Amino acid sequence: MTALKKYARLEATGLWRASPDSQRREVVVSVGDATLVISDTKDQAITHWSLAAVERFNPGVMPAIYHPDGDPGETLEIDAGETEMIEAIEQLRRAVLRTRPRPGRLRWLGAALSVSAVAALMLFWLPGAMRDNTLRVVPQVKREAIGVALMDRLQRVAGPLCEDEAGLRALRTLGARLNTPKLAVVPGLTRPALHLPGGVIVLNRSVFEDWEEPDVAAGFILAELALQVERDPLATLLDAAGPWENFRLLTTGEISDSALDAYAEQLVTAEKREPDMGNLLALFESTQVRSTPYARARDITGESVLPLIEADPQAGRATDPLLADSTWLRLQSICGG
Repeated sequence: MTALKKYARLEATGLWRASPDSQRREVVVSVGDATLVISDTKDQAITHWSLAAVERFNPGVMPAIYHPDGDPGETLEIDAGETEMIEAIEQLRRAVLRTRPRPGRLRWLGAALSVSAVAALMLFWLPGAMRDNTLRVVPQVKREAIGVALMDRLQRVAGPLCEDEAGLRALRTLGARLNTPKLAVVPGLTRPALHLPGGVIVLNRSVFEDWEEPDVAAGFILAELALQVERDPLATLLDAAGPWENFRLLTTGEISDSALDAYAEQLVTAEKREPDMGNLLALFESTQVRSTPYARARDITGESVLPLIEADPQAGRATDPLLADSTWLRLQSICGG
């Protein structure tokens, strides 16, 4: 410590007492190696006080009275005239105090770090963990009920469900052919197709009316099936609704009307995701549907959907038509026009 070297030769007289019952003795006080040395008048050391353990009994009052930390019975009294020694002891005490650890600060720091860790856990880990747990426990019947509730809201902007009887029979035939029984058609959807929790795929009438062959409509259906496989539709809804609605569904089995309204609006306005090309081609192969007509419907040039054309699993094969012409015609008229 630099301060120790500065006061290495400093001495002063004082009155020392070993205990409250002892006689005070005149002593010589000097600064030693990290200690305060108390000697008698014959220069014989009586005791050493660690500078780190020197306490002042009467701060700001003269004469200055010091004692070892924890033992106020042993005292050293230094007269006001020994100002240089008193200033030296005070400065050395301050220097020692600055080097001491501060448990209070460490406790506050530890508490702050703990609170931060808990907050980060709740912010980043808990919502995902709660969502995953919700997805595991919500039954299929509840998923279907949520899908129905969203379908009701979609009809407000996309029009009522198309329910021509002959067209619905044709739609069921197409669903059976693709192993996808839950199909619905509306007249004014803002995109060709979308999917809802519970497995319902909603189609716009244009996928039937604007194309000459049913393979295009089948492609839009298979694309939604691929997206459902890649990501649970209920997970997408819960991410959009937020942790509170997730908690509500987990504990009460319900989602608020406002959350469903907001998500229905998001469904028709959000940018459409495209499924993984490999997954989609696998579905075309398993259902024995040509992928080229769907690819050309998405991009007449074929540039952005080249894998669907080059890797068409039905290319070069003699395949039966996806639907009979009469069934396809009825399906094209499902919305009554």
